[in-house]
Amino acid sequence: SMLTKSMEATKENNGRHLSLALNYGSRAETIEAVKRYAELARSGEANPDELDWEQFASLLYTSDLPDPDLIIRTSGESRLSNFLLLQGAYAEIYVTPVLWPEFNEKEFRKAVEFYGLRERRFGKTGEQVKAEQPELEEAKC
Repeated sequence: SMLTKSMEATKENNGRHLSLALNYGSRAETIEAVKRYAELARSGEANPDELDWEQFASLLYTSDLPDPDLIIRTSGESRLSNFLLLQGAYAEIYVTPVLWPEFNEKEFRKAVEFYGLRERRFGKTGEQVKAEQPELEEAKC
């Protein structure tokens, strides 16, 4: 299959991560994580008063992956469709009318170019980001 060939061709890559929504649902993932956390709390291995995002994220299916920077939504749909709802909180979202099977290198490059034009703010305003990183303003001069 195309998926198997792609996995084989990229198995040595280590600079980037690609996650595909194959038989995955973010809501089911969240419920499973809550159940696991409840067991940890019940057994005394976790204290609910100390629960934070990092600890909860360690219980998600994606615990060994970084949160996505870019989510590419094919088929022109303007929704996340139950994909990485928690992990994608600060991801840039690129929507393309191209269907997944036809999403090729040229289309991927368009998505990466879109991402390159985005100001990454992670929930902050542009002014807050600039105030925290004055060297960026100096570099533009």
